[in-house]
Amino acid sequence: MIDFPALHDIVDSTPSKVVMIVVDGLGGAPSPETGLSELETAKLPNLDMLARESSVGLTIPVAPGVAPGSGPGHLSLFGYNPLKYFIGRGVLEALGIGVSMGKDDVAARGNFCLLDKEGLLVDRRAGRISSQESFPLVEVLDEIEVDGVELSVFPVKDYRFVFLMKGKGLSDKLTETDPQRIGVAPLEVEALGEKAEKTRDLANSFLLQARRRLMGQERANMLLLRGFSRVPTFPSFNDSYKLNAAAIAAYPMYRGLANVVGMNVINCGVEFEDEIESLNTNYNNHDFFYVHYKPADAEGEDGNFEGKVRALEELDVMIPRILDLNPDVLVVAGDHATPSILAAHSWHYVPVLIRSKYTLGDGVESFSERAFSQGSLGTFQAEHLMLQALSHAGKLSKYGP
Repeated sequence: MIDFPALHDIVDSTPSKVVMIVVDGLGGAPSPETGLSELETAKLPNLDMLARESSVGLTIPVAPGVAPGSGPGHLSLFGYNPLKYFIGRGVLEALGIGVSMGKDDVAARGNFCLLDKEGLLVDRRAGRISSQESFPLVEVLDEIEVDGVELSVFPVKDYRFVFLMKGKGLSDKLTETDPQRIGVAPLEVEALGEKAEKTRDLANSFLLQARRRLMGQERANMLLLRGFSRVPTFPSFNDSYKLNAAAIAAYPMYRGLANVVGMNVINCGVEFEDEIESLNTNYNNHDFFYVHYKPADAEGEDGNFEGKVRALEELDVMIPRILDLNPDVLVVAGDHATPSILAAHSWHYVPVLIRSKYTLGDGVESFSERAFSQGSLGTFQAEHLMLQALSHAGKLSKYGP
């Protein structure tokens, strides 16, 4: 943990290398038809092999019963208490695409959506329209002007964008406009306190103009705003753990998260194969690598059980290329569960494995939630994972006399 007493005194800088693969939305839940989860259904020969050679268990991203966002889920894996260290989605997206933010600026993560003739949500993600289709719409939104604030809208990827407000007296204490379900109207922005009322009015004015400009579109005729936030100040990941850490993530939000905690963000392409190429290219330059895999989460959020199974199988094919690097410690973890049967993030515990020269296997034969519940790591708070990884890498000395 970043707040572990005397952490800096017991961390050692060594040449050993740690690779942490974070599979977004890794955990799942059994299908009512088969009684098997996505992991139990998928053919995962390489991950199953790793499971047989590793120490395994389950992590609790935030607290029992709490469904985490990707931000808190990742912060836990990096050793930050997610209840103490919080970061909004807007800042993550903005920093992830290189948007410069001042300390008083407020950013929100936006995504296009589709409304019916009554103004009710039909699709919260506008069918995940491509960047080619969404970028011209972002240009339309970027033309909107509201008195009293400087507004900017930046494209991110596919249906997502960043909404940025610059001005005096702005507040990030605002509610989101995404009701998290279809068949209802988008919400208005509301102020969480009197000091946020001005910013609330500015944001709602922008939304009103956006509706007028987008209403003629067939696939994306409105937008939703989430995660109003400012740039926080966190303890440095590299300094706290005496690491030269690199982050390899195709999706901007996760690059933004790595930026906030002080990792070195490596440019890579848009596919996981590009990330693996970057890992190979930069392997000699760092001693810790965070590598992000997104597709499993996207399929889970869409409620696509078979799609998530395929995404997991596609990940499995890439595992040998990571093993060819022979890292001293390999961690495969997830930031949260995204069961297809819920089509959303959930409270379920998340599988995790640690492989090093000190692991001989736990008698577990497959990579799954049910199998890992029998592992030697047990069920533990995800924020403790970094200490275990460092110990396996020989980077922690004894605490106390």
